[in-house]
Amino acid sequence: MKTIPTLLLLCFVWTVNAQNATSVIKGVYLNFEIDAPAMINILSPRELVEKSRGLKNTQKKFIEVEGIVADEQGVRELRLNGDIIKVDDDGYFYSSFGLEVGLNELKFSVLDKNDNQTDTAFSLVRRYNEISTPDGGKYYALLMGIQNYEDSTFIDLDNPINDVKKLREVLVNDYAFSDENVNLVLDATREDIMNSLDHLSEVVTPNDNVLIFYAGHGIWDDESEIGYWLPSNAKAGKKAAWFRNSSLRDYIKEIDSKHTLLIADACFSGSIFKSRSVLVGADMATNKMHELPSRKAMTSGTLTAVPDRSVFLKYFLDRLEKNDQPYLAASQLFSSFRIAVMNNSEATPQYGVVQNAGDEGGDFIFIKREEQD
Repeated sequence: MKTIPTLLLLCFVWTVNAQNATSVIKGVYLNFEIDAPAMINILSPRELVEKSRGLKNTQKKFIEVEGIVADEQGVRELRLNGDIIKVDDDGYFYSSFGLEVGLNELKFSVLDKNDNQTDTAFSLVRRYNEISTPDGGKYYALLMGIQNYEDSTFIDLDNPINDVKKLREVLVNDYAFSDENVNLVLDATREDIMNSLDHLSEVVTPNDNVLIFYAGHGIWDDESEIGYWLPSNAKAGKKAAWFRNSSLRDYIKEIDSKHTLLIADACFSGSIFKSRSVLVGADMATNKMHELPSRKAMTSGTLTAVPDRSVFLKYFLDRLEKNDQPYLAASQLFSSFRIAVMNNSEATPQYGVVQNAGDEGGDFIFIKREEQD
């Protein structure tokens, strides 16, 4: 609530009732009104205008907000989440506002000509209707980014966490992955990885589709010819906390999905393949690829080191974002950026079958979301 100048407070004996104050000076009665807070009346969209219990929901990526703002002292400035909005002489304002998936807060801040500020906030949740395949399958994703290591022997990375967050945004915003079915695991320990894979084994049904993504350190043991992921609690020279590719292969076999696609952006990630053959997008009908179960893997390289700033992920995300087809097979996606990665890095990305894990020749299909008005 706005205040009365200090000089008046010293001179008057006054009482306040609601928005009015009354004072007595030598038998003379003075009545005046304390400045009321600014008023904001939202005219649209309906998601903000309509009254409802709990949080209000929308499926829109953008909303157009218009309304009227008024203040008895005159409006000096109006901001929406920190950005200045133009207000005309009648107090009318308009702004286009982008919504993230999940909870969004729209905070209006009005500054009057006496520099008093009034804040008003609205909450809006952006959700999606569940999208499923023709046979009722859902889409699940486990996205793991590990960049901070307890053992200083392993160099901390700069980009995996940011990379998996970008991937999550694309999958949830543009494809048939519901927010609640995307598990983001950052700086995972070996136990975190195993628990996350166990969870998939428990919830995934035979018609579902699973995407597993890993960005972090990988290592290859020449003596045993075994590849490993290095969780955040990995210790140099002590394999107890390392995560074997063979264990990962067992989990992929155990997860009872229609399609499972593994994407590994790590050094020596190519060791997940039992054989070295590479599939570069077979010319198959999309529905036929969906009919047959698949256990495929896409890796950023073979048995070589890859850079922290991933050229592989750069082109992978670029092709996902620019795709305008309703259905995109993983093999087709891989074919669209493989040469670009090879031309701009020392890595040779691979796409192929995870052997002995249940692949029957199908492929993972990315389903594009329709734009919401």
